[in-house]
Amino acid sequence: MSLEQLLSETIKEEAKKLIDRYHEYHNRLHLEHLRNSKRFGLSYTKKKEVHTPDYWEKDKKFNPFHVLRKHKSIAHSIAQKIANRTYKPNEVHLKKIPKRGGGERTVSIYQIPDAAVSKLFFNRLLEKNKHRFSSFSYAYRNDRNVHFAIQDIFVDLSLSERMFIAEFDFSDFFGTIEHSFLYDQFKKNGFFISQEEKYIIKAFLLDRKVGIPQGTSISLFLANLCCWNFDQALEREGVKFSRYADDTIVWTRDYTKICNAFNLITEFSKSAGVKINVKKSDGISLLIKDGLKSEIVSKRNLDFLGYSLSVDKVSIKNTSIIKIKKQISYLLYRNLIQPLKNGNLAGQSIPANNKDENFLRAMVQIRRYMYGGLQDSTIKNFLSGRSKRIFFKGVMSFYPLVTDEEQLRQLDGWLLSVIYRSLKLRSKLLGHHGFNRTHSFPFDQPRNDLVVSCAKIKINGKKLLEIPSFLLISKALRKGLIENGIERVMNPNSQNYNYRW
Repeated sequence: MSLEQLLSETIKEEAKKLIDRYHEYHNRLHLEHLRNSKRFGLSYTKKKEVHTPDYWEKDKKFNPFHVLRKHKSIAHSIAQKIANRTYKPNEVHLKKIPKRGGGERTVSIYQIPDAAVSKLFFNRLLEKNKHRFSSFSYAYRNDRNVHFAIQDIFVDLSLSERMFIAEFDFSDFFGTIEHSFLYDQFKKNGFFISQEEKYIIKAFLLDRKVGIPQGTSISLFLANLCCWNFDQALEREGVKFSRYADDTIVWTRDYTKICNAFNLITEFSKSAGVKINVKKSDGISLLIKDGLKSEIVSKRNLDFLGYSLSVDKVSIKNTSIIKIKKQISYLLYRNLIQPLKNGNLAGQSIPANNKDENFLRAMVQIRRYMYGGLQDSTIKNFLSGRSKRIFFKGVMSFYPLVTDEEQLRQLDGWLLSVIYRSLKLRSKLLGHHGFNRTHSFPFDQPRNDLVVSCAKIKINGKKLLEIPSFLLISKALRKGLIENGIERVMNPNSQNYNYRW
């Protein structure tokens, strides 16, 4: 295919992807509006408001509906400009994204045709150069992912009860890479980069004195390109490491080698112009098994990409646990508590005859959040062998490698407790409105009986009130890993999931 044909197809794909995303947003908004009408009854008077991104107004080429209609003529124009070496990306929209540790990150949102150009050349560069990247580099590749990194780290850590580790983080990695350092990599290290590709890269960097734009595909290749020499230096030193973009950890049993590795980190920082974030970098420490003593600064686990790793188990990182709990708590509050905060319950569904529609809605939403579209019976059939394969899409499919059963049991205990407390509060609020339901299901259930009693009730032939289990879904994920491998089990959106929270 000619460049113009490739651009036409890529622009069309990008536009369709954004259109589908907009329709999904509209559908979710409509469903949430209907749910709120049922939750709050006549007191819910808010009109449904459908918004479009504000930057669509800046230029038509941000609008996917316009771009889809015009994709052939746009591709023809861009192909000619690239051939004449007059192509330059149009004005970008800069979006500020809050960082977890404070401050903001600036993300560049390119107009759709420019995003398509970036994606096309990223894929071309990656396809012919991915074999050159280190096998310990896991980000922005179609042959590596975050779970491969976690598995490789844990397998190595589990072979020793003591391991020296170096943890460090760069400050604004994308925004501070020196262009002279970047362009120098074009001539070295055996990468295949054509003159046309070099021109496109420089076109995307033209308006910047330093750094590469965050938010466009071609920058992902450039980030790995800049780290190639650094990766090779660590390999020559004989240490193991895992690098996911600018997040890197290094480990070895040899203290001298871990010190040498940290020197290599400092050298790379100076040559690339990227500063080490001292506040977020733990430096060198000794990872040891719980219960062992240590003569230097030690730790029992290290956090990396949403996971917490120790020498004998893989857990979900604490900040990720907090995020999961926050979402489940929100679903319970939204369905069970918030509707009763209004003074007027007219039009609301009031629990009666041992049935509570809002409790049913809450349980369905929590199960969907944890399991995707799976039911407990489906998962149990898979574990027993009656079902050969299932598809995982819930939040736990972003953490398929977890082996810490104690943590999962604690999460199950927390889930039962927060549901029980929410029901008690709901019963109390119903009483304030004159509806005493303390002697009807589910409000009459003791905490220890709630799991069993909810599992017994069938609604339309399904156990829709059954309380989901973190441990159950994790066991199914582990079985799926053994039988089908990581890529068949992990969530399809794992590459886009924010594991850094």
